[in-house]
Amino acid sequence: MTKETADMVLTDDNYASIVSAVEEGRIIYSNIRKFVYFLLVCNVGEILIVFFSMLFGMPVPFRPIMLLWLNLVTDGAPALALGLEKGEPDIMKRPPRPTKEPVINREMAAGLIAVPIVDTIAMLTVFSIGLSRYPDSLGTAQSMAFVTLCMSELLRAYTARSEHYSIFSIGVFSNRWMNYAVLCSMFLVLITIYIPFLRPFFGTSFLGLTDWVEMIPFMLMALSLLSW
Repeated sequence: MTKETADMVLTDDNYASIVSAVEEGRIIYSNIRKFVYFLLVCNVGEILIVFFSMLFGMPVPFRPIMLLWLNLVTDGAPALALGLEKGEPDIMKRPPRPTKEPVINREMAAGLIAVPIVDTIAMLTVFSIGLSRYPDSLGTAQSMAFVTLCMSELLRAYTARSEHYSIFSIGVFSNRWMNYAVLCSMFLVLITIYIPFLRPFFGTSFLGLTDWVEMIPFMLMALSLLSW
């Protein structure tokens, strides 16, 4: 009965275990926040892009299969990799968080507004460029928006790895699981564009060098938000 009502139960007589348990608990909670934040930002951005394209009377930038691919491939694997992040250097030096603090705090809420707005502006701009360049090929314009958003979200996964430090402080490639997830996701996105028999299934079109030159600046807009 005592164990069931206790907030903490010691399984050995080594009080150092308490410190290790607290540290591990803080790491797990921090990684949950990163996971939730990343997925929410990505999905809110996708919703706003589709919503404002319809509001402005534009064609929809993504086919349903593209959105499904975005959520399963581009968002899923990096989000899982965020759950394997190591603890930040000063995680045990921070004061305890308030017990009633929600997972989505004020800083996260601000990011949930700012980042999707930036995404919406960037993707609708890329889509408009595609529509202007390829007025007779909606699939090509959609491909430009699709690939740009995928790559942008994969880059953002790196910036979501820490709540308090820039990606350069913690090491760009220090989480090998993130590197594997991003590389695999990039590969799976690119095959929808460059494997001919997959294009009809996804409704995509081949993208040339000129297209990439115009898309890359909008992909890199994710890097302007290196922290929450």
